[in-house]
Amino acid sequence: MHRVPLHRPAILLTGFDPFGGDTENPSWLIAQALQGQHVAGHTVLAAQLPTVFGASLQHLRALVDLHQPAITLCLGQAGGRGALSLERVGININDARIADNQGAQPIDTPVVPGGPAAYFSSLPIKAMARAAQRAGVPCEVSQTAGTFVCNHVLYGLMHLLASGAGPAGARGGFMHVPWMPEQGAPHLPLRDMVRGVHAALWAAALTPHDLVLGAGATH
Repeated sequence: MHRVPLHRPAILLTGFDPFGGDTENPSWLIAQALQGQHVAGHTVLAAQLPTVFGASLQHLRALVDLHQPAITLCLGQAGGRGALSLERVGININDARIADNQGAQPIDTPVVPGGPAAYFSSLPIKAMARAAQRAGVPCEVSQTAGTFVCNHVLYGLMHLLASGAGPAGARGGFMHVPWMPEQGAPHLPLRDMVRGVHAALWAAALTPHDLVLGAGATH
């Protein structure tokens, strides 16, 4: 892995590889589509994470260490949701209904042994949701990221940042995205999801924090 020379601070935008029998994952397709975009003085860097407990966080840590992003937004697929979903909180539990892409299916294990019970996103999720809505894309704030690899990554990301990874003031969070039309219903067209995520990134870069939402950990 080689550092990409940047004249702008980075926004790290990650998606996952396909899982659960799907041949494509819209989270990765969205990230790819936004690679290299300039957003409010930042450059978007897209990267793929494996849908694997443990390995996903190892890869994410390497990316944060390499690129030192000011903002990290991880994307993940959530079949059954009809809107972009900005996650408020990640919890310190792995409880997999299905196996990950390496066959692991942890039940009631911590993401970080001894870590706090939960971390809130440090991104301005309300402002980001409004921005995506203004762009004509359904978007909501979600109160649960589940207990599969998506929550694993959200909690792990926030633990990394709380532990001092990344540059000073680095912020992070997670957004679930629906299926594409060819995957099932409810769904959103890929082009609409790209537009909504792009608008949300602008809001994240321009808004230091939501007026009504703090960031931190709960025990």
